[in-house]
Order: sequence, then C-alpha cells, then structure tokens
Amino acid sequence: MKEKIYFVLSMVIFGAVGVFAKYIDLSSSEIALFMSLIGGLLLFGISIITKNKVSWPNLKKNALALLLASIALSGNWVFLFQAYKETTIANAALSYYFAPVLVIVMSPIVLKEKLSLKKCLCACAAILGLILILQSGRSGEDGNHLLGIVYGLIAAAFYAILTLTNKFIRNMNGLEITIAQLLLSSILLMAYLFIAEEKSGLFQISSDSVILILILGILHAGVGFYLFFSGMKGLNGQSIAILSYVDPLTSLLISALVIGESMTVFQIFGAILLLGSTFISEVSLTIKYPYKTKNE
Repeated sequence: MKEKIYFVLSMVIFGAVGVFAKYIDLSSSEIALFMSLIGGLLLFGISIITKNKVSWPNLKKNALALLLASIALSGNWVFLFQAYKETTIANAALSYYFAPVLVIVMSPIVLKEKLSLKKCLCACAAILGLILILQSGRSGEDGNHLLGIVYGLIAAAFYAILTLTNKFIRNMNGLEITIAQLLLSSILLMAYLFIAEEKSGLFQISSDSVILILILGILHAGVGFYLFFSGMKGLNGQSIAILSYVDPLTSLLISALVIGESMTVFQIFGAILLLGSTFISEVSLTIKYPYKTKNE
C-alpha cells in the first residue's frame, strides 16, 4: 500500500509541473537547466544518505546510452515547458501524452518487438483523438495553441526516444540512471545556453520565479523522482500502467479547476480517445468467471 501511495504522489507531482513552469519568467532551456541541476544534486545527496552509491564502472559501460538519454531528456523538458508557455496546460499535457503511442510505433524498429492488432487499433484511436484535440489549434490573445501542441508533440517524441534508449542501459537501478541523466542533462543545457542563447533572463528574474524554480527542481525533479522509484519497486507492470494515468488527469484537473482553462467538446472527446486507447494498449484486461462447474 505504501508503494502505491508513493507512486500516486509522484504522478500528482509530475502532473502539476505545468502550473509552475507556465509562470516562470525564464526561457524553457533555462528552466530545464535549473530543474535538472537542482533535482540531480538533490537525488545525489539522497543516494549518499541512503548509501545507494552510484557505480562508476556501470556508468562507463553505459556511457553512450546515458548520453543519448540525457540529450533526449533535455529536449523533452525544453519543448514541454515551451508548450506550457504557448498553450493551455490541458493541450500541452494531452499532446505530450501522445508519447506512449510513439513508443508503440517505434518499438518494432528499435526493439524488434512485434506489433499486435490491439496496439495498432489503439494507436489509430489515439491519433484520431489527437486530431480532435488539434481542432483547438488557433492563435489568440492567450497564446498560439497550435504551436504549443506541436511543441508538446516534439516533447513526446523526445520522451519516446528517452524511454527506448533507457531499455539499453544495463546493471543500473532507476535512481542511478536518473541521477546520471539529470546531471548530464544540466551540463548539456549549460553548454547550449552558453553557445545558443545570447541573452539571459537570469539577471531580471523575479522573486516569484525564483521560488517557483526551486519548487520545480526540489519537488518535481527531486522528491517526485525519488517517490516514483521508491513506489515502483513494490508494484507490478500493470499497476504502474494504470496508476500512471494519475499524471495527465492531474494536469487536466489543474487546468480546469485551478487555472480556469476551458476545453471544447471535441477536445474532451479527443482526450478520452487518446488516454483511453493508450490505457487499453498498456493494460491486459482479463475476465474472471466466478461461477464454474467442476467439469470446466
């Protein structure tokens, strides 16, 4: 029961990231940098306190996969945070949650896995749901929704690459992998900001944004990931798949009830199709017959 509570809390934390990132007056790459750096250092400290030391030999063996995964993680956060800035939290979260569908499509190519009929049908239903969500893509005073959804899809593509790349990492636990990827991601983002972004908003950042970035780094990247891996240890794959839907549902609830963002009928139907199809594709549903005869 404790593991389920930890995992659900981590999903709530992940689902609430948009409400923080949306109102930080820094570029998406700067937000991603501070989030990965604060979270990585916090988790590294936790690993020392709990005596779960990172294995340097395993780091060397998995160096290439960790580097590719860190690049994907950096791209994932940069585009996701930009999606939150351009469109509603609901639009960003739903387009980002197209990632499981991309994993399904890419798995036969990357992992040589067979694509079942059920997964094909679920992927088609999810695409239809995404098309309905895209009907809200319009420019307006409150942002460019279509551009935000596109950013969310790019973030989803990076997340799919991250998920598939992590499958090639061997002999490292989830905490070790996360620490390595967060710290590598922060180094990559520092290099990117130094080369690509001439102007920085760091010197004009407000006190409110400082508080939000600290919450984002400590709560989301630090505490969130720690609860995520602590909870995952005691759960089976199907429980993880089901409870993972707390993440997008949290985003939708925050979008509607806290921020006051509205959704059209097409969007609501699209969200049901997208989330429902990915749920069915990830969970195997078995029917139990309580009444059986001795001859059955």
